[in-house]
Amino acid sequence: MIGRLSGLLVAKNPPQVMVDVGGVGYEIDVPMSTFYNLPATGEKVVLLTHLVVREDAHILFGFGTEEERSAFRKLIRISGVGARTALSVLSGLSVNDLAQAVATQDPARLTKVPGIGKKTAERLLLELKGKLADAIAGAGSSGAQPSTSSDVLNALLGLGYSEKEALLAIRQVPADMPVSDGIRTALKALAKS
Repeated sequence: MIGRLSGLLVAKNPPQVMVDVGGVGYEIDVPMSTFYNLPATGEKVVLLTHLVVREDAHILFGFGTEEERSAFRKLIRISGVGARTALSVLSGLSVNDLAQAVATQDPARLTKVPGIGKKTAERLLLELKGKLADAIAGAGSSGAQPSTSSDVLNALLGLGYSEKEALLAIRQVPADMPVSDGIRTALKALAKS
């Protein structure tokens, strides 16, 4: 299996890119989150990859971070979710947003992704429950630990704050902070905004 490619970025045609590795051009499908973080054409790029082998094609998918690739692999293990659907989910939501949607069991966030209906969203939430907790801390946009982050988020939602306000507030919570202190810190951040 091809796990990583390092070479020159030759072409960018969303959602596909071409990377020249030692004179061989690899066509790689990437989620938009990875696409937006790519360097200019002609520059060096490193992508983590996942190769999907089907009867009629070998398709290479590329990711900028290990968290994206891990989430992709978890998504394609779900019955009825193919690689294209998984790519759509990761293009429409960051790994952190997907993990938050799973933690709060919020199908509305997933149905905003093109191609994801209510039933598919509910199946994704059910199948991914407890499997993406590591992504909350790993995605980098939230500083809190997975359990701390979810607990603080749930507490803020229980207090009547909107999901958007709560998600912004938990980004202010340091990684090593206990839940009770995390809630206080988040509430202070909300009071300032």
